[in-house]
Amino acid sequence: MNTVLLLSPTVLVIIVLVVLLLFGGKKIPELFKGIGQGIKGFKDEMKDDKDDDK
Repeated sequence: MNTVLLLSPTVLVIIVLVVLLLFGGKKIPELFKGIGQGIKGFKDEMKDDKDDDK
């Protein structure tokens, strides 16, 4: 069963509101910045690992 289809727009709005209440408006950009840096670091490591295999 595809769980993505279970997330209606109403559920997504509720999730966003809960996140805003938990972290506050000032912490959200810091949270996304940290997530972005983590994803970038992971992609860089995967790229370096693939280059080492050649």
